Amino acid sequence: MLKEFKKFILRGNVVDLAVGVVIGAAFTTVVNSVVKDMITPIITIFGSSKRFADAHFTIRGSEFLYGDFLNTLISFLIVAAVIFFIVVQPINKLNERFGGGKDTEAPTRKCPHCLSKIPKEATKCMFCTSEIKKAT
Repeated sequence: MLKEFKKFILRGNVVDLAVGVVIGAAFTTVVNSVVKDMITPIITIFGSSKRFADAHFTIRGSEFLYGDFLNTLISFLIVAAVIFFIVVQPINKLNERFGGGKDTEAPTRKCPHCLSKIPKEATKCMFCTSEIKKAT
């Protein structure tokens, strides 16, 4: 049982996933710091609050911390943009270049008897076993 667990833990996918999660968490921390310490102070130049995260408004005694929410939203958008431009777009371009996105299925047509999808060159339906004229 212990050998199986060791084999599972040392499998490439598990290690890669663990490394990705740790690096993603560290990257998110860096982005949060950049937003909190560099971007939002610039925004406070135009506002009245000294700390943007403390910016709020009150309605009937309830305090709404819109500054903190905007910090979190800006951080999320930066992380999402980096993931999109550094990970998703290059993978999509590689898939396009090396044929990962091409449709490799043979052309099909419908069986006139049961309306199932069959290969275009078929002379007998694999579903209802009806004889079919060869497609022209």
